[in-house]
Amino acid sequence: MTTSLPSQLVPLAELDTLNVSVEDYIATVTLARPDKRNAFNDDVIEELNQAFTHLGNSDAVRVIVLAAEGKAFCAGADLNWMRAMADYSRDENLADADKLAQMLKVIYTCPKPTVAAIQGDVYAGGIGLVSACDMAIAVDSANFCLSEVRLGLVPATISPYVIRAMGARAAHRYFLTAEVFDAPEAKRIGLIHETVATDKLDETVAAITKKLRNNSPNAVKECKNLLHYVAGETIDEALIAQTVAGIADIRASAEGKEGVQSFLQKRKPNWLN
Repeated sequence: MTTSLPSQLVPLAELDTLNVSVEDYIATVTLARPDKRNAFNDDVIEELNQAFTHLGNSDAVRVIVLAAEGKAFCAGADLNWMRAMADYSRDENLADADKLAQMLKVIYTCPKPTVAAIQGDVYAGGIGLVSACDMAIAVDSANFCLSEVRLGLVPATISPYVIRAMGARAAHRYFLTAEVFDAPEAKRIGLIHETVATDKLDETVAAITKKLRNNSPNAVKECKNLLHYVAGETIDEALIAQTVAGIADIRASAEGKEGVQSFLQKRKPNWLN
């Protein structure tokens, strides 16, 4: 994928799933698997981790936008990745879930302000990506869904970020029902900050990033630290380990395996028979 960086920024290693560009201190990291609805797999997770770590540590970057190509922003887990996970042992599930958890933490703790520019639907783990960003702007046609319980799973690794974004009360509803909700509802519960017409997304994101770029870089960094401290429980290794264990255990459970297999096989899970 393309990587366009200013001369003062050390180049990233070659990326296969992302496009990265930097202009006037504003970096844009674009999920670039539109044919897969920008779903997660090991490569996407590793490259997001790499990109946000690299850009977050660069003096040539003051703001990072997370965007996506195609009709969907992120549809959660890639089907081939899910097929592989279906046969994982608990230890393999722990290692796999930890990679996702660590990537989300890298985005959440990035010293640069982050803005999710949501041009399409966001499902499951994709909501974790949105929630890990400081700000989120969505087109008014976007839909959202925390669909994990339909598959016999739980949104464990993304839960610290999603609950902070939408609040515990809204999470009780949308974690448990797995219902689809629209962009105005996502704004009402605090998951996103603003909804805009499709043709206004770039303009709105540009206006916000310009404000962020013009603020004191050190003050913005310290303000993020302040927000994380004041907001509540620190997302530390103990919490991450707990959420990693939670998803690993349920993936290995009978209903977890049945839910994923029924989804992959396009049939009803046995608890609906």
